[in-house]
Amino acid sequence: MAEAKAFITGLEGPRLGAAERDFLRDERPWGLILFLRNCREAAEIADLVAAFRDAVGRADAPVLIDQEGGRVQRLKPPGWRRYPPGRAYGALYERDPEAGLAAAFAGARLIADDLVALGINVDCLPLLDVPQPEGHEVIGDRAYAREPAAVAAVARAVADGLLAGGVLPIAKHIPGHGRAASDSHLELPVVTASRAELEAVDFPPFRALADLPLAMTAHVVYTALDPALPATTSPRVVAFIREELGFDGCLMGDDVSMQALAGTIGERTRALFAAGCDLALHCNGRFDEMAAVAAGSPPLAGRAAERADRALARLHPPEPFDRAAAEATVAALVAAAEAMA
Repeated sequence: MAEAKAFITGLEGPRLGAAERDFLRDERPWGLILFLRNCREAAEIADLVAAFRDAVGRADAPVLIDQEGGRVQRLKPPGWRRYPPGRAYGALYERDPEAGLAAAFAGARLIADDLVALGINVDCLPLLDVPQPEGHEVIGDRAYAREPAAVAAVARAVADGLLAGGVLPIAKHIPGHGRAASDSHLELPVVTASRAELEAVDFPPFRALADLPLAMTAHVVYTALDPALPATTSPRVVAFIREELGFDGCLMGDDVSMQALAGTIGERTRALFAAGCDLALHCNGRFDEMAAVAAGSPPLAGRAAERADRALARLHPPEPFDRAAAEATVAALVAAAEAMA
């Protein structure tokens, strides 16, 4: 079996080009992430996923997607159903906890069903971010609730729904993006909240779900943890995630092409590995950047390989579920969310 390198790549479009095929064969990324530009029709997506796995030589190679619902949904109508934003589940949970958790599980279970039909086996969900008044709307209604306990409860139901459907969840954006006053896609947010404030609000959901198989870092500076470096490239923050939040799963950095990070793509990639991340993530499909990420990524070995293997071991065939009931639940939430918009 081909040895993987410690990065996840994007691709330019809906079909695998010859240069991309050669790149995948030679550089052997651990995984692939899909975006709207890759997702037109179901058969085409399934073919792209299969072509990726053939090129890297691993039938179980992870394929990721951001399929949250609301504003962040790569598989869109009319080919796929519309899902509500995360906040819709949290709002129901606040009125009726049992119903909110059942709905969150049902929504995630349906998403998993959509994904496994295409060969996709990892969803970049759940969000464990706890939004604060000063926080940028890049999180906004993607967050489940404003109380840490409610965020953790709904996120657990979402993670369980994905796992029951044969899809791995990713806890994001560790250790928390809810206070960030700017969009890390465009600039580096700096959070100056005290350690006590972070411990009370931002960190509890990540502690509660530290058993999840995968997590994604936030490109955010937390001055209480490291006054200089964002979490993704900070040895102090990665050590905090491991030692104090208790996360010993496979840790990937958020997209290295986001403008929150400084330096060249290669420098950013090397910095996140030096900080202790297990995997680099590159999303935009630009071939020159893909090559730089590959050059800066080591073979997946040692503890990082162990964590990645443990994550994949959490995959299992989908469990039976009542699809009609789940669809009715999600449709009602979508209608409620649209009525509130």
